[in-house]
Amino acid sequence: MTTNLAPAAWPWPDSLDALVAAAGYHFLVLENDRVRVLEVVIPTGAFVPVHTHRWSAVMQVISASDFIRRDENGNVLLDTRTVPSAPAQPGAIWSPPLPPHSVENVGSREIRLFTVEVKD
Repeated sequence: MTTNLAPAAWPWPDSLDALVAAAGYHFLVLENDRVRVLEVVIPTGAFVPVHTHRWSAVMQVISASDFIRRDENGNVLLDTRTVPSAPAQPGAIWSPPLPPHSVENVGSREIRLFTVEVKD
């Protein structure tokens, strides 16, 4: 089981939060003291600027496409075109907190998902 970093241990500024730094792609659906639900929409060819996700999350993928995730320095962390087989879509996946990263949709479909971030 993955645990989140304690709030005081999160080293990145609030200005890198997905709703601030990448507001054009992340939309608040619901938030309370226990969870934050985001809708994420990344059109084909779009480049999502560097941002973070402070909490672990369940991601419900509605539509998937190939993408490249890079760290804050532009180094490739994941290129889904190099993954042998993608999971069936739609589907749910678990994600740990994500440090600064960008996402580029290099596929032929829109990426659309809902994330339920679990606050500690």
